[in-house]
Amino acid sequence: MINLKRNSKLELVEAKGIRSRSSSIYSPNQLEDFKISRGKFNDFLTCQRCFYLDRVKGFQSPGMPGWSLNETTDILLKKEFDICRAEQTPHRIFIENGLNHLVPFKHPEMDNWRNSLSKGLMSRFKETNIILSGGIDDIWQDTKTKDLIVVDYKSQASNYEVRTNYYLESPYHQGYKIQMDFYNYLLTVMGFQVGSLSYFLVVNADRGAEGFHGKLDFSETLVPYSHNITWITSKVDEMIELINQKTVPESNPSCENCAYSRHRAKVD
Repeated sequence: MINLKRNSKLELVEAKGIRSRSSSIYSPNQLEDFKISRGKFNDFLTCQRCFYLDRVKGFQSPGMPGWSLNETTDILLKKEFDICRAEQTPHRIFIENGLNHLVPFKHPEMDNWRNSLSKGLMSRFKETNIILSGGIDDIWQDTKTKDLIVVDYKSQASNYEVRTNYYLESPYHQGYKIQMDFYNYLLTVMGFQVGSLSYFLVVNADRGAEGFHGKLDFSETLVPYSHNITWITSKVDEMIELINQKTVPESNPSCENCAYSRHRAKVD
């Protein structure tokens, strides 16, 4: 996909390929605080070279259009759960799944935690200058144990029924599990008590309908996930060690971005 750079007025501007904000670029062994989001942490796990070129060298990857339909289902779901949050009553999905003891978690920082662009869940990593952050979709609470439950909304369109084992084992969903582990880790180090289960709320558009008729019909499935936060600390340690080194690391052999850039460099 070829993408053209536009400003906030949607006017075409020169694409620099380098980040303009110095706060987005990390200098090895700097003392100033530096924020790394859940998405950037996932980049580190995916391809260390791409991650280093982004965070340390300031290379800016080509942009991508937003997923407006997915964003719309997220917005509408949040509206539903916010009504139940205000009243502290179980959402209809809880009742349908025999989870009447759950309610959406009510907290004054909820809107900030859901703001992935500028806020989100946030915590300093150990005694370092690295601030880890991540914007959640929602948090529910078990009224019996008071445990918090991280929830992530996922939208898709598939001819196949959503089944827990298949959904969690899919290679394309491994990043979802990393995302959930990371959010639970942040809540834990922020001092909150989390339960052993998280949930993906998967809404699946019916592609077998007879026609569009101005609407899409979605099924709703709760996929429970037993998150694991034990591996996060060691990987963040590795990530910090990486950004403090002066040499650019090797790429992941399966990274398509690196493969493309290698061939493109030969032409130039």
